[in-house]
Amino acid sequence: MVVASPASDRVTEAAESIRQTLQDAAPRLGAAVAILLVGWLLSLGIRSRTRWLLRRRGRTPSFVAVMSKLAGWGVVSVAVLAAVTTAFPSVKPVDVLAGLGFFSLAIGFAFRDILENTLSGVLILFRQPFQSGDEIAVVDREGTVEAISIRERRIKTFDGQLVLIPNRDVYKNVVRVQTHYPFRRIEFVIGIAYENEIDEACRVVVDALRSVDGCYPEPPPEALVTELSASTVNIRAWIWVDSRQHRSLVAQDRAVRAVKHALDAAGIEMPADIVVLQAAPSFRAAVQGDGDITPGGAVRPS
Repeated sequence: MVVASPASDRVTEAAESIRQTLQDAAPRLGAAVAILLVGWLLSLGIRSRTRWLLRRRGRTPSFVAVMSKLAGWGVVSVAVLAAVTTAFPSVKPVDVLAGLGFFSLAIGFAFRDILENTLSGVLILFRQPFQSGDEIAVVDREGTVEAISIRERRIKTFDGQLVLIPNRDVYKNVVRVQTHYPFRRIEFVIGIAYENEIDEACRVVVDALRSVDGCYPEPPPEALVTELSASTVNIRAWIWVDSRQHRSLVAQDRAVRAVKHALDAAGIEMPADIVVLQAAPSFRAAVQGDGDITPGGAVRPS
C-alpha cells in the first residue's frame, strides 16, 4: 500500500490550482487577444482614414504620415489598456493609468533627448514653417529638405551631402526658409572711376540688368550709389531673381557679366584700388645711388 507524502500532496494541489486558474482565465485571455486583434485592425483603418482626410485638406505628405501614425498608435494604446483590464479583472484602468504615469516619468528622464525631439517634431509639423523640397538654413547648415520625421530633419546640402538635424535644434534656432517666397533680392557692388559720370553709370547698369535672363522686371532692378571709397565710387546693384539657390547664382553670374560688358561698351572705367607708396630713405638712396645700403635696409653713412 502506497501512502502519499505531504510534499506530493502540495505539488498536486498547486498544479490543480494552476490548472483551474488557467481554465477560469482562458475566456478572459481569449477576449483580450480578440480585443488586441480588433484594436490593431481598427488602428489600420484609422490610419488610412486619417491619411485620406488630411490629404483632402491639403496637408503636406510628412504631416499626413506622422499624424496618421500617431492616430493609429493611439488606438492601439487604448486596445492594450482594454485587453489588460479584461484579462485581469482585478486591475482597474485607473491603476493602469497611474502606473503608466510613473513609467512615463521614468522613461522621460531616461530618454529626455528622444522625447524632446519627438515633441519638437510634432509642434513643427503643426506649424509647418517649411516642407519637403524647401531650401532652408539652420544651425549653420544650408540645403534642401528631403524628409521630415518626428525625430529629425533630413537635409541634402548644396554640395551633395546628407545632414540629419534633430528637431529640437530646428525648433530652438533661427530657421531661414529661402524658398518660402518665389523670388528674392540679390546684390553686388560695382566700383567706377571718379572721372566718370555717376548718373550715366547708374543708367547703364540698370539698362544692362533689365536685359538679363532670370532677372524679374518687378520689382525693377536698381543701381544706387552707396560709398565714396578711396579709389572708386561704389554703386550697389539690386535685382530680384528666383529664390532657389542654383537659379539665383546663375542669374547673378549673368547680371555681373552683363554689367561688365555694358560698362566697357560705354567707356566707363572700373579701376583697381589705388595704393600710395611713400619711399623710405633707404629705398630713395638705393634708387638714386646716393649711399650704401646695409642688409637690414638702413643707409650706411658714406
